[in-house]
Amino acid sequence: MKNLSWESYRIFLDVARGGGLTAAAQSSGLSPATVGRRVLQLEEAMGRPLFLRSQTGYRLTAEGQALFEQVQAMEAIARGVESWRQEAQGTTVVRLMAGTWVTWLVCENMAAICAPRDPFRLDLSISERRASLAHREVDVGVRAVEPTEPTLISRHGGEVAYAAYRRRNAGETLSERWLAVGGEAAVSSYLRWPHERKGGRIAVLVSRPRSLLDLVRAGAGQAVLPCFVGDLDPTLERAGEEIRELRHGQWIVTNGEDRHRRDIRTVADRLFRLLKSHGDLISGRRPSRTG
Repeated sequence: MKNLSWESYRIFLDVARGGGLTAAAQSSGLSPATVGRRVLQLEEAMGRPLFLRSQTGYRLTAEGQALFEQVQAMEAIARGVESWRQEAQGTTVVRLMAGTWVTWLVCENMAAICAPRDPFRLDLSISERRASLAHREVDVGVRAVEPTEPTLISRHGGEVAYAAYRRRNAGETLSERWLAVGGEAAVSSYLRWPHERKGGRIAVLVSRPRSLLDLVRAGAGQAVLPCFVGDLDPTLERAGEEIRELRHGQWIVTNGEDRHRRDIRTVADRLFRLLKSHGDLISGRRPSRTG
């Protein structure tokens, strides 16, 4: 136990939150093999199994859940100390977590979220899993399900629509070629949909949702994308109507104890305005095209 570092616990948190080695490797910058080895070392040091391993990913055991709760509390204290130090230096950080496509929208409109003279740094974290703010893992999160935790404050940012997309004018030549995210990364309903409905016709599997857009643009097949992504791209067209069963709301979430932090409130307000300004597109209303 005396040789365990905070980094070992950080890796444990990454695996627990990401549900597997691949997601933890992406967030930690380590290889999946290294992450797996570090988890085994932690389990040996603890003398307890921390995860149940399966083809669909890693799930916490009862012992793992107990450790997870304790380490989250440790992390919250460490983050509080770091925020206190940063405030004294006048350089705070706002951590924003969102899924692949909201992050894409933020990056496309960064000037609406982060201005050059802002007295804080913006840290963007991409995850398809639910943003957890109970222990201040992040400051602002975007969720597909309305939070029920009493400590959280949320604002409804509209509804998200999905459809299948292909390269414009490709016609039916791509109807039998589907693109999908594979393995433990397929955690959202829209990512599981091709496996559940088109499993025998998947031509290409990728490890990250962002690659789907690039492959559709290249004419490699068709993929399910949020309508605000596919409809904004002039090189793409819908391969059918909206997939209504995938429609869901989205909420901007912050911790209630942070409601007086001006920097967090500023980012949350700007993100809310950005989503509202794209509300029609996000909800599936196609943009008018001229020319």
